[in-house]
Amino acid sequence: MPIVIDKDLPAYKILTGERIFVMDKERACGQDIRPIEIAILNLMPTKETTETQFMRLLSNSPLQVNITLVKTSSYCATHVDQGHLEKFYKSFAEIENSKFDGMIITGAPVENMPFEKVAYWKELEEILEWTKSNVTSTLFICWGAQAALHYFYGIKKHPLKEKCFGIFAHQRIRDGVAEPLMRGISDEFHMPHSRHTIIYAKDILHVKELKILAYSKRAGASIIKSSDNRQVFVTGHMEYDRYTLKNEYERDKAKGLDIKPPVNYFADGDMKEVKMNWSSTANLFYINWLNYYVYQATPYDINEIEK
Repeated sequence: MPIVIDKDLPAYKILTGERIFVMDKERACGQDIRPIEIAILNLMPTKETTETQFMRLLSNSPLQVNITLVKTSSYCATHVDQGHLEKFYKSFAEIENSKFDGMIITGAPVENMPFEKVAYWKELEEILEWTKSNVTSTLFICWGAQAALHYFYGIKKHPLKEKCFGIFAHQRIRDGVAEPLMRGISDEFHMPHSRHTIIYAKDILHVKELKILAYSKRAGASIIKSSDNRQVFVTGHMEYDRYTLKNEYERDKAKGLDIKPPVNYFADGDMKEVKMNWSSTANLFYINWLNYYVYQATPYDINEIEK
């Protein structure tokens, strides 16, 4: 089944070129089917790139998925194409009376700031609270995961002496309980990370409502879920493309920042070829989330989500 997006979105052309089944909204309206409604609160400055990355993963499910792109109203980045935002994005005020089967809240390049100092923090608090009764399952990514863990559970983030930057091995936490979210994922898998702060596993272990599903010696707790499966926290970036970290590295070098090459990432000494070893895990993870935590958990009548 296809992912349903506006045919004028840059992602539509990119994904169609990759032979991914996408459908425009006009064609989708002619189908007698209850699609899955997914909202993406995109806090990243690279809006179009981030949209495409998540849509690529969401398109691999056999479900028909409708995407709603959401932006903050309290802060608008100056280096983002405003025309793109106005055409394809909705504000929280425009969706707050709607229900969603699933939601993704992305990372943001504000991790070194105290949460309360982030320009849109008050609005984000309102959105986080809203997800509790209007979304079946919410997936929080990187800084979005840190922000949600702080808001819901009072868990602190901690600065790192050196940026966690590269591809790191992770271990599944096997406790004898079959976890649908991790079904098919190897005991050891890889995930990209790019951040200056970390959540300590010991702080998560003290919260009875949370469970760590995967851990990395270098990157820390990487996949965490709530006991009711309505909140999933991923501290890395499984959605990243092959060259995302390369582009970040070259950007920071051009700015004169003291940045080391991403760990376990380049396949050669010239730092041109990339060893992509996380894509199969990413596809499985997002299929599992859509299937087990969204589709099989959400009511047929979407307005029944709160009940």
